[in-house]
Amino acid sequence: MADFEKIEHTALAAAHGAAQVLLRYYGHARIVEKKGEIDLLTQADKASEEIICRTISRAFPEHAIVAEEGSGKETRSEYTWIVDPLDGTTNYAHGLPLFSISIALARAGKTIFGLVLNPVTQELFMASQGKGATLNARPIAVSGIPGLQDSLVVTGFPYGLKTMMPELMDRFSAVLPKVQGVRRLGSAALDLCYVACGRFEGFWEQNLAPWDTAAGECIVREAGGRITDFANKEFTPGGNQILATNGIIHDEFLSLIC
Repeated sequence: MADFEKIEHTALAAAHGAAQVLLRYYGHARIVEKKGEIDLLTQADKASEEIICRTISRAFPEHAIVAEEGSGKETRSEYTWIVDPLDGTTNYAHGLPLFSISIALARAGKTIFGLVLNPVTQELFMASQGKGATLNARPIAVSGIPGLQDSLVVTGFPYGLKTMMPELMDRFSAVLPKVQGVRRLGSAALDLCYVACGRFEGFWEQNLAPWDTAAGECIVREAGGRITDFANKEFTPGGNQILATNGIIHDEFLSLIC
């Protein structure tokens, strides 16, 4: 059985250590690599990841780690930590305070713990399987908005958007006139957490990596939300498509994007 007290303590220590690094570089971060035409890497990404992976490895040396910038490790354990040291690097590099640290733990491929921290606002979202979701230690739940016409939703665009533009715009055009509004923040982890706490009623995106969604997925589920792919099949981190909603609008939303 998972030791959630130790898991939470370790993830909190890792996240707060990484946050100090991100804040130290914030406002003057240097881009050290372009992983793609619009996919950036700063020295802060790497420094943050090193702290997180080191903290986890000290507490759980037998656990595997999958991390965006390659600092992870493979083991034979059924437990795998999934780490995004800086979700929203483009925002971060431009001084926009919409970015986060995302840390999740999966057991046999199922996410059982998630933590997302915005170092600037100090909003800490956290959830453990069967224990509900919290924002700064207070319980949160998805909204009760009953229909798309009164829903504020959020989306994102993958790094390879130029090769997928017609498909992306078809879905965007289908959703936009049916909802109260659409936002694009630039951090999938925060998008999911904002669904979990009722700020958004829904979030959809495609071509995300496991570290983009693993923590947020757990937080949404524990907050009472619903998550599938665009074909209404069960979503798992690393899936090609994600739709997360308050549950009430889910089927209506699916009819627009499937």
